Amino acid sequence: MAIIEVKDLCKNYKFSVKEKKQGIIKHLFKSDTKEVKAVNHISFSVEKGETIAFIGPNGAGKSTTIKMLTGILSPSAGCIQICGLTPIKDRNKLAYQIGTVFGQRSQLLPNLPLTDTMEMFGAMYDMSKEQSKSRIEELSILFELDSFMHQPVRKLSLGQRMRAEIATSLMHKPKIIFLDEPTIGLDVVSKKKLRDLLIKINEEEETTIFLTSHDTEDIQSICKRCIIVNNGKIMIDMPTKELIGSYIKNKNMIITPETVFETFEQLPKGVEYIEKHKDQIILKINTEIISTQEALQKITKLFNIDDINIENESLENIIRGIYEKS
Repeated sequence: MAIIEVKDLCKNYKFSVKEKKQGIIKHLFKSDTKEVKAVNHISFSVEKGETIAFIGPNGAGKSTTIKMLTGILSPSAGCIQICGLTPIKDRNKLAYQIGTVFGQRSQLLPNLPLTDTMEMFGAMYDMSKEQSKSRIEELSILFELDSFMHQPVRKLSLGQRMRAEIATSLMHKPKIIFLDEPTIGLDVVSKKKLRDLLIKINEEEETTIFLTSHDTEDIQSICKRCIIVNNGKIMIDMPTKELIGSYIKNKNMIITPETVFETFEQLPKGVEYIEKHKDQIILKINTEIISTQEALQKITKLFNIDDINIENESLENIIRGIYEKS
């Protein structure tokens, strides 16, 4: 049985719009009710232990969907089952099965040490003092919290706070953790550490990860499956590797010369210059026009080459292209 089951889910918002009357009576307004479909008949399921990226542009319906999955919002239509529970009806029971982390909204007590928040969460989830103590020690080792466990939360760096947020949300060993922009504002080193920890939690505790993020490195590093939404509908639902493979149209070829490039030769059809320097050139290969192998054969005949590196188009560009098409 799937740990998350969503069938034909909808969420409509109604609002009043004042429109100017036309005709003899001017400058009078009448109210008219309009309806917006924030989530429009989406269906998907998630198995235990999966890592899902639920992504889309602003206004695509991501946040509304997550609020319905966690029992904050009631659906207009459709069915949701999370761990066999209906979120809006079984919200209290569901709280014991899920954890949530919102990058811009803290659940920690700012003026108290992190241990106090974690102990409070243990009590909220009916854990005994012994269970709470054991779990705090376990999470402290895993998330490397020892050095700041007894500091007031407000004195923590952003990277430390986000590790603490995720560790706290895992106090009760939830089956699913919902993450909304968990690495926002973090430096490169902190992002890498946080991603590695999430992968470790997924592998060691089989925690299902449901992630929304605009950071494509989060998606590519953590998630094995992508669900892309736009205008309230699911556009694509496929493994991340397959998504990259299916939508890559361009590859970048970075070439280093034996000495220096003295001339920049005319390129074969389907290949163009991105950058031209005496010590390096970068080419773009359109794989719909010319295969990588054929381009490589022709390019090596044009230049005296010391080294070649071929890179795939970034996931960010792939997703941007999908959005633009929709």
